[in-house]
Amino acid sequence: MRPWRDHLPDPAAYVPDREGTLLRAWARRVAAAPGRPLWHEGGRWWSAGEFAEATGRAAGRYRAAGLAPGDRVLWSTATSVDALVAHVGALRAGLVVVPANTAYGARELSHIVEDVRPAAAVLERDEQREWVRQVAHAPHVVAGPGLDLPDGDPGPLDTAGPGDPALVCYTSGTTGAPKGAVLTHGNLLANSEALRVAWRWTADDRLVHCLPLFHAHGLAVAAYGTLLVGGSAVLLPEFDPAAVVDAARRQQASLFFGVPTMYHRLVTSGAAADLRGLRLCVSGSAPLRADLHRAASRALGSGVLERFGMTETLMNTSNPLDGERRPGTVGFPLPGVEVTLDPSGEILVRGPNVFAGYWERPGADAGAFRAAADGGGRWFATGDLGADDDGYLVLRGRARELIISGGFNVYPTEVEDVLARHPAVAEVAVTGTPDDEWGEVVTAWVVCEGPVPDVGELRAFCRDELAPFKQPRLVRRVDVLPRNALGKVIRSELR
Repeated sequence: MRPWRDHLPDPAAYVPDREGTLLRAWARRVAAAPGRPLWHEGGRWWSAGEFAEATGRAAGRYRAAGLAPGDRVLWSTATSVDALVAHVGALRAGLVVVPANTAYGARELSHIVEDVRPAAAVLERDEQREWVRQVAHAPHVVAGPGLDLPDGDPGPLDTAGPGDPALVCYTSGTTGAPKGAVLTHGNLLANSEALRVAWRWTADDRLVHCLPLFHAHGLAVAAYGTLLVGGSAVLLPEFDPAAVVDAARRQQASLFFGVPTMYHRLVTSGAAADLRGLRLCVSGSAPLRADLHRAASRALGSGVLERFGMTETLMNTSNPLDGERRPGTVGFPLPGVEVTLDPSGEILVRGPNVFAGYWERPGADAGAFRAAADGGGRWFATGDLGADDDGYLVLRGRARELIISGGFNVYPTEVEDVLARHPAVAEVAVTGTPDDEWGEVVTAWVVCEGPVPDVGELRAFCRDELAPFKQPRLVRRVDVLPRNALGKVIRSELR
């Protein structure tokens, strides 16, 4: 695989900062140019200085509510400046933020609360706030994105070090319930700095941001990157092709980051051709089919830059800004990152972007990391299968059967556990089915003694327990589920 230095005109110019943090780097940017525009929302711009003051007030409110450095804050919000104020304010106070999908229901949120035991929760929806209050380890502070709490003295800000935890991001693993990946302040800086260098991201760039903030793509790539470089972003509450085009034109944007589903809609709606003025369009969170890559690149007038990342490592590889952006591949390692393939083809990663380990899961850590023969640090086993295409990484599938639908991870066993309780379902297995719009759609393979429930009935049945993106979109009846000699379902034979 090509070395990460191939991303840079001058490899010697990249000197990673192993002692700093994202917050300290951002604070220096703000001090140098407090009046620069940062976030656009609701017809107005927030300046960098205005945002810094607001996050300081947010830190003071957390402190006044009794939170101390190291306490966890469950954070599940839609995309807004208020949400970013609450998030960055928590980090500045030394708190550990636990992002959660806004579509999660009571069962999903309860698992996170019981596992990570947050001291506070910042939640978008009224029903979410009621749900978390009823859990055994319910946080003692529950608020909305506006952080409607009394003001207080923030005390020292930005004191967390590079090794201190910043985020606990719950990921659909391969066995058991979702577990929390602990990302440090150093991880956040390393990830953002690698993207800044590889994509030539500068303070003059302006991003059209319509990704969910609770997801690593919208948070660790789009929002953190904007803060680090001193750039600006137009915040859209959701993805709409016409709104993206309008924002790009009105605000003279230069960047757009999206998932394959968004590029599919931009192409089919004809809106992609109206984004030809953008400097760079990036795709991630799920594989971009080669034919869609070519169609989107033709419409946009430049090659879509595809990259590869995951919750535990943030960003790992990227097609180059300068040079061939090869369809069907995710490029080669980002600055400072190393990637290799084991004999089975599983992708292994190491570098300053790789997480510290799973929250209170030493057993999971032992299975996820492998010792390096060269003594250069542990390799993280991603569970993804890959191949080297003349120096470019090709994703071949997931060894651990994860489904990615619309850029979101779906853990098959979690869906199966809910569907199996339907009175008409004797047995069920869940897989992903390729789809032009969503990348993959959740498919339920059911064994029934009577009539098979249709997809609408199954979605209604699990509506209160599974987020919409986890609910089945296809239902297939089978007489028997394929199993191995030990009785385990062989999902690969159902696809």
